[in-house]
Amino acid sequence: MGISKEASIWNMRPHLTTIAAVLFATALHPSIVKAQGTAAPTDPQIVRIVETADDIDINYAKLALSKARDKQVRDFAQQMITDHGAVQKSVINVASKLNVTPADSPTSDSLKAQAQQTLEKLRGLKGKAFEKSYVDNEVSYHEAVINATKTVLIPSAQNAELKSALQGSEPLFEGHLAHAERVQSAIEGGKNTASR
Repeated sequence: MGISKEASIWNMRPHLTTIAAVLFATALHPSIVKAQGTAAPTDPQIVRIVETADDIDINYAKLALSKARDKQVRDFAQQMITDHGAVQKSVINVASKLNVTPADSPTSDSLKAQAQQTLEKLRGLKGKAFEKSYVDNEVSYHEAVINATKTVLIPSAQNAELKSALQGSEPLFEGHLAHAERVQSAIEGGKNTASR
């Protein structure tokens, strides 16, 4: 049953990836909403956040591919590269269609600084310690994505198309979370799926 649900989610991917990175952006760190202050992000700021968040998660995943040996971790990282690459293309198309020029914000600046700290931490780890930290980060990230979608992004979106995309994106992120949790559980359970 879980496989067909995932297959169903992936069949919806072209429709959901339009705004996927916005959700990832708000999930990178709990202080993101605070970094924005009390003002909701504008649509141009959301587009910049999307660009920034995609680059960040792709960089995490590339690092995972260069350091991880566990097949499940590597497969998850490759999925993040593939999905975020598709999201980047979608975001460019949506921004063009909506005639939105990306704008920097305290959130996008904060994301960059936080990502640098996380990358430095991950670069300093090796083997299973790296794999566990990478996957733990991704689980937390996706939990925050789902929460941010419901509590910040949907209420803040001004453009109806953007709001609709946010509302429709939750199944994609729930699928990412479920995948990350399976990998996390396998790692914590001591199942080594490294390719030798």
